[in-house]
Amino acid sequence: MDKTSAIVALAALAQENRLDVFRLLVEAGPEGMPAGAVAGALGLAPNTLTFHFDRLRHARLVTVQRDGRSMIYAARYETINRLITYLTENCCRDVLAQDTARRAKSTRKPEKA
Repeated sequence: MDKTSAIVALAALAQENRLDVFRLLVEAGPEGMPAGAVAGALGLAPNTLTFHFDRLRHARLVTVQRDGRSMIYAARYETINRLITYLTENCCRDVLAQDTARRAKSTRKPEKA
């Protein structure tokens, strides 16, 4: 994931209702949920929910597919996993480098005079 995609995803999640929608879809699993069930579970008006779904889709955080008259939304786990990887890819880099150097130093044999 590049920086721009990370910013778009974080911006989409940085709103209370969209975060609630995304978390609900994560709980629903890969089969997703109909839009009406999401609206009912969260107490959101359908037109408001459509706006939030559009933002989440633009950020590639959810997918949608038609099932008869229903629109089924599902979380895109691969996108959130890439976002988490992007955010943590350099986690503790300095600490790990210091630890590696410390271990290398402690396993060196003393030099002979």
